[in-house]
Amino acid sequence: MYRIVALALLLGMALGTVPLPVAAAADAAVDLAPRPRPELPIIPRDAPYRYSLPGLTKPATITVDRWGVPHIEAQTHYDAFFVQGFNAARDRLWQIDLWRRRGLGTLSTVFGRDYLDQDRAARLFLYRGDMYREWLAYGSDAKRIATAFTAGINAYIRLTEADPDLLAPEFGLLGYRPERWDPSDVVRIRSHGLWRNLTTEVRRARLWCTLGEDASRVRKVLEPRWRTRLPAGLDPCVIPADVLDTYRLAKQPVVLPSQASSTAQIRAKRLTPAERDRLDDAEAATLGSNNWAVAPQRTATGRAILADDPHRGHAIPSLRYIAHLRAPGLDVIGAGEPALPGLSIGHNERIAFGLTIFPIDQEDLYVYVKQRGGYFYNGEAEALRLVEETLTLPDGETETLQLRFTRHGPVIHETDKFVFAARAAWLEPGMAPYFGSVEYMRAQNWRTFVAALNRWGAPSENQVYADIDGNIGFKPAGLFPKRAGWDGLLPVPGDGRYEWQGFYDMDVLPEEYNPERGYVSSANALNLPGDYPIDRYPVGFEWSAPWRHRRIVDVLAEQPKHSLNDSLALQRDYQSLLAARIVAALNTQTRATPTGSDSPDDPTPATQARALLSAWDGVLSADSAAGALFRVWLRNHLDPAVATWLVGPEQAAELQPLDRYTLLSFLEQDAAPTLIEETLASAWEDLRARLGDDPANWRWGTLHQIRFQHPLLTAGLAADTGQAFALPPYPRGGSGNTANATTARGEGFDVTNGASFRMVLDVGNWDAARMTNAPGQSGDPRSPFYGDLLEGWATEGHFPLLYSKEAVEKDAVLRIELTPAPETALDGGAPAAR
Repeated sequence: MYRIVALALLLGMALGTVPLPVAAAADAAVDLAPRPRPELPIIPRDAPYRYSLPGLTKPATITVDRWGVPHIEAQTHYDAFFVQGFNAARDRLWQIDLWRRRGLGTLSTVFGRDYLDQDRAARLFLYRGDMYREWLAYGSDAKRIATAFTAGINAYIRLTEADPDLLAPEFGLLGYRPERWDPSDVVRIRSHGLWRNLTTEVRRARLWCTLGEDASRVRKVLEPRWRTRLPAGLDPCVIPADVLDTYRLAKQPVVLPSQASSTAQIRAKRLTPAERDRLDDAEAATLGSNNWAVAPQRTATGRAILADDPHRGHAIPSLRYIAHLRAPGLDVIGAGEPALPGLSIGHNERIAFGLTIFPIDQEDLYVYVKQRGGYFYNGEAEALRLVEETLTLPDGETETLQLRFTRHGPVIHETDKFVFAARAAWLEPGMAPYFGSVEYMRAQNWRTFVAALNRWGAPSENQVYADIDGNIGFKPAGLFPKRAGWDGLLPVPGDGRYEWQGFYDMDVLPEEYNPERGYVSSANALNLPGDYPIDRYPVGFEWSAPWRHRRIVDVLAEQPKHSLNDSLALQRDYQSLLAARIVAALNTQTRATPTGSDSPDDPTPATQARALLSAWDGVLSADSAAGALFRVWLRNHLDPAVATWLVGPEQAAELQPLDRYTLLSFLEQDAAPTLIEETLASAWEDLRARLGDDPANWRWGTLHQIRFQHPLLTAGLAADTGQAFALPPYPRGGSGNTANATTARGEGFDVTNGASFRMVLDVGNWDAARMTNAPGQSGDPRSPFYGDLLEGWATEGHFPLLYSKEAVEKDAVLRIELTPAPETALDGGAPAAR
């Protein structure tokens, strides 16, 4: 254990960066010929469509441009949200219907009893509080917006009931129909958000139990410098490995019924502790994004420039959906989630805004001692609250689910002696993920924008801002629990000693407005000011690695006249500061004496590997041989070897993937040269086996590819039908630590996470805006907009994000005309099954 202690001490040292020249992002070399995609019948786009809809109050139009972006024009403010809901259903009905079923816990009503466990887990995390307080938390008209939006969805669903050909083909293949929405569905569903830090609390506690405090410090380096303490009364060894299986299941995507075994959707319960850790690490890797805003005095346009690229899991359909809403008091364009009204990233006629995750600690695991059928709290037994809910299964049978709650939240696990419950800020009023954007997207200046952010609850975000007057700003927002005398980094006893004392006001979080440097930025890394009173306001200590943010800041600082193309290049930048740091350390290490021949005519594998890396510039382009070697060496050889050196082979998996600060600290150890030599040799042979004997033919993009896969492709469909859903793979550069983030999860190197949606705005010159949204805007495989943006995105291209009426009309390809039906009352639909 002395090795962990020594390394933990070294981690207190400051870690600098290697200065690197600013370089434009290299284009990915596409060496795989895209295979043609067999098409289902194409939905035509050259003729207007006309629908008469109950719930619409005045005529409205949807004009779709060449890139699949709908431009909605309504004559009343709330009709715009009605049409947004209608259009979301038109393009993404299967996606949002599945989203709703998963979130409400009604999967078993269409897929059968094998989904009861997942339904139960989801229902534990529904909002169950007062709806009056809930609606007001978002703004004075939030309920009216949600009502209009869901009425629009229901209007489209009614059309499909009369004309089933309007349904996306997934419904027919899976044998069910969409359900009507209730306005409360928009806000009651909470399990789709990006939440933290329950998994790391448990991971830290289990490491504390098995390997000691220093192992937990090495596994995840806390920032700013901080040392957590074991809460009084907590025995970390009572926390079982499977304590979070229900929590994970509540957030898990749907595994379709014919995709695997009948119990595939509860696969988390069969995982080993190491596999659970990898699942949590993979989820944590999705919590990334970049944004920045540059002031006019530092731009080539003389206007502010704002860029944003949120990083999430890649999927078909895409998580993000771009739309444009124009109505009295509303003219906003950008991206949101298709099942929600409004837009969370984009601009209106005056201001622009973009977000990244700001990791406020919004969760805690409470551990209770069982007592008399309940649990011990404040010196006496307290009863669990029981809720019973009944579901009707496809065969007509009913099943009653039992849900149990403590005063702090849902019970997610029990043992013979203990009860475990999750306390989550995101179960408080006003915490429906991203719905709060309906308030700030209508702001007209910095004052009203920040005022709207005071209502923002979840997920906790860094917001960057720019306006047509040349102002820029940065403001984090999110519900921030007060923990008196404890930091939230470990589970706590639920006996009354560890209570939240309400929540902090947003003014305790940092804020910048027109800073002297001329730019603001964030990328999920530590961005608190150096003098921030972290001991007084312990907002969180588990930040993303700094490499993306440092690269962004380095580039912005060296560009006194930043241009739109500079922002586009930075979003596509593959320079890895981490790789440069490690290669620099590699070059300064004293080489261990290699075994075998090392003559110029017969160099050892380690020598060849060292030579290839030593000459590398750290750019992880898709055609880089050194990049391929570096990634295979780092992840598959060096990481496990260092973990084994620290704790031995039996427990090495518990430390992986290593915190990169830990890895860099190891490179200063006496054992590093020998371990480097051994792992370079094994990585070289590994790459020869994967890519052939000649390094001149090695390409990072051969291993690291994007494969957008529709969920039905592996659901047992006939090959010809399934192929209609397929899209071609493309090689990618980068990694999770490059500005152009291309994270790989699991055993292979294929890209699973990154920026499918991007935007760059020349603030005020709105038609100059550029975007991507891979693979396409539509979720319907019959649509020409299903995968049309994929190739341009994968080859580092971009597309216009049109705003003015003139520009939209010039590139319009489809027009949908909507008129009110005689019945004009908003129809929120029948209440959903609970």
